[in-house]
Amino acid sequence: MSGCGDAIARDLAQQVARRSYGKLVAFLAVRTGDVSAAEDALSEAFAAALADWPRNGCPENPEAWLMTVARRKFLDAVRSHAREFPADEVAETTAAIEAGFDAEAIPDRRLGLMFACAHPAIDAAVRAPLMLQAILGLDAARIASAFLVSPATMSQRLVRAKNKIRQAGIPLAIPERSELPPRLDTILSAIYAAFAEGWIDAAGTDVARRDLAEEAIYLGRLVTELLPNEPEGLGLLALMLHAEARRRARRTTDGEYVPLARQDPSSWDADMIAEAESLLHRAGTMNGLGRYQLEAAIQSAHAVRARTGKSDWSAIVELYDALLALSGSPVAAVNRALAVAELYGPHQALEELNRIAGDPRLVEYQPYWAARADLLARTHAREEALHAYSIAIGLERDPSVRRFLEQRRKLVDE
Repeated sequence: MSGCGDAIARDLAQQVARRSYGKLVAFLAVRTGDVSAAEDALSEAFAAALADWPRNGCPENPEAWLMTVARRKFLDAVRSHAREFPADEVAETTAAIEAGFDAEAIPDRRLGLMFACAHPAIDAAVRAPLMLQAILGLDAARIASAFLVSPATMSQRLVRAKNKIRQAGIPLAIPERSELPPRLDTILSAIYAAFAEGWIDAAGTDVARRDLAEEAIYLGRLVTELLPNEPEGLGLLALMLHAEARRRARRTTDGEYVPLARQDPSSWDADMIAEAESLLHRAGTMNGLGRYQLEAAIQSAHAVRARTGKSDWSAIVELYDALLALSGSPVAAVNRALAVAELYGPHQALEELNRIAGDPRLVEYQPYWAARADLLARTHAREEALHAYSIAIGLERDPSVRRFLEQRRKLVDE
């Protein structure tokens, strides 16, 4: 078999990494309980592939080739450090990695690895980064930049989390049915947190965040593939697709912010919206209405504008009522008030906001102050609107949104 060339080998390795990285890591880690060692072995296998494939040819089954090499690298590492561990522990680890090995038939253990990443013993702040690294192979520096911490800090957090999995013996398996709902919710929350970080960079100018939303959607697809009858998994994927469908419309060609009400529906991704609607319909046929389905349904009611020219505000208010009853979220309350303004006017919407104004969670919540400023401006409460705009501008970190708010404030101040 002749070589396949550096470029072809590199492209093939990238394709396999995207498609199967988590599957290969999970297979190794499930047998040993050591996620870090599994990642190291697989990293060495990929390095070996980039050296071997251009010379000897690309394998027909690259997953099997990589797993065979990674398994050998793993065993080499165990044996090279044999003196540092009890003999029975070394023998047990070696036996686990060798038992019933078939590189041509690698079972998919990614869901078990995701549940390990979402285990209650793992710090909540590192669950999403840990999934992005363990399942998708994203490097710590890229994850750190996206989550606004230093690479050293993120690396330390990821190492501690992986050590926790190994030392505490956290099983890399799907938990019992009775333990599934809270753990699945943790997984979905982590995926949504990753998506939210990518969503912040609407224009796609931040290299670290640019693909994060796409990676989160990939994780969402993985959950729905492995747990097809979990309605909240379907709801989360529908929610992310509805949001991602509007990404192009969120900025002008000059990079200026465009609020949802001013977006051109014809620039929304119709195929993505259709997929989101199909997922939401599937979720609706199952038992168990939850947060993500409700949020996706709200986005669906906004998407109606692509067909009718206006959002279904009545449905949006009703859906926010249900979401508030379920979660009590002040974020939902703020958004509900804005929907009320569309139905009943800004005065009633301000009354809604005033009912939650004492919630300490809203003190530094920028959308609350932006909503308040807009509603006050619409009721001609000039001084109060200017004050609220000043707070909203001070809390906003997106330059384009800050410019938008400054322009709105200027209109009030004229």
